[in-house]
Amino acid sequence: MFEALRCLIVEDELLPAELLGDYIRQTPGLELAGVCTDALYAMDWLQNNHTDVIFLDIHLPQLKGLDFLSILKNPPLVVITTAYHEYAIDGYRFDVVDYLLKPYDFKRFLEALAKIQKRLISRPNAVDEVFFIKVNKQQIRIRLQEILFLESVKEYCKVHTTSKFWLTLSSLSAMEHRLPAAQFLRIHRSYLINTQQISAFSATEISLGNVVLPIGKTYHDAVAAFFKN
Repeated sequence: MFEALRCLIVEDELLPAELLGDYIRQTPGLELAGVCTDALYAMDWLQNNHTDVIFLDIHLPQLKGLDFLSILKNPPLVVITTAYHEYAIDGYRFDVVDYLLKPYDFKRFLEALAKIQKRLISRPNAVDEVFFIKVNKQQIRIRLQEILFLESVKEYCKVHTTSKFWLTLSSLSAMEHRLPAAQFLRIHRSYLINTQQISAFSATEISLGNVVLPIGKTYHDAVAAFFKN
């Protein structure tokens, strides 16, 4: 079944946020997943919620939109929404999909959507998404979909896949920053799981096929938020 694209609005002004929310709700294939009034709130939101597209204002309190983009790891697709045309070049430096200049109408919004769809079509299929880890003196290529979970083992990280495991000299936190937050969830100080591999869960543990992992107390709220959304 086709899944709607989950959209996050990051906008501190009420009327533009409401108008954009209405456009998203009117459009088949889109889902308004959330609205954040500042970038710091959005950073926390992205850690715990799957997001396909961010509609991002530039002039935000505390942390500006482009500064927010500069520190995001593996961001989803981004559409800039702003009243200031002079930031367009800076926006495209971050590979944004489109630049919506306020005020924009529904027709212009749909043009941005067409660009989003084109970008998605040109992206590699999920089965081809890979990352590399260093094992001894080699760089090992691993498909993201094959990862079950990552485990902290002293100064090493053990990457468990569906067929074997690899041991690499890295902290679990460093690996977490390299992997897409929309797909990988920290459930314990020692475990980072691939959420696409979850087969069952309870309040205290998560099953990945035949593997059962505990949920750490300090991670309980983040895990609960993931399953709530």
